[in-house]
Amino acid sequence: MTSVRRVRRIIRKFDPWTVLKVSAVLYAVLGLALVLGLVIVWSVVNAVEIPQKIESFFTELALFDSTNIIPDSEQLLRTAVFLSIAWTVFMTGMTTLAAVMYNLVSDVVGGIEVVVLEETMNVPVAPQRPPAGWQTNPTPPPNKETSGVDEPTQEVATTRR
Repeated sequence: MTSVRRVRRIIRKFDPWTVLKVSAVLYAVLGLALVLGLVIVWSVVNAVEIPQKIESFFTELALFDSTNIIPDSEQLLRTAVFLSIAWTVFMTGMTTLAAVMYNLVSDVVGGIEVVVLEETMNVPVAPQRPPAGWQTNPTPPPNKETSGVDEPTQEVATTRR
């Protein structure tokens, strides 16, 4: 059985150092994924010979005299890696700057209010009984020989007619 409680939270500050670290890792991974995706797409496009067909089409139309309008694979890869690194550095800086700006604005406005629902698990408690094979602390029977004291007799109620 769960119970839900509504809680109001206010986000007042972001730690700029934490934002810098998280955004650097995030944008580096995204940049790497973009470069790998570009390499895969470019190899498929090159395998189908689409750039050569585009160059021959423009040459036939006499729009370009040179047949080298599309860069080769190595030049394209270098450009993609450079742009990926530049994008990672730029976006990390912009995200950190945005965190600092948020902290400054939050001091004036008070932050962002978020309503959160908290779920708590209310598990019913089972009665505590030992398993059938376990022994509980049995009370030892009184030792009659060593006590030396007369024990009270058990009264039995009898009815006479």
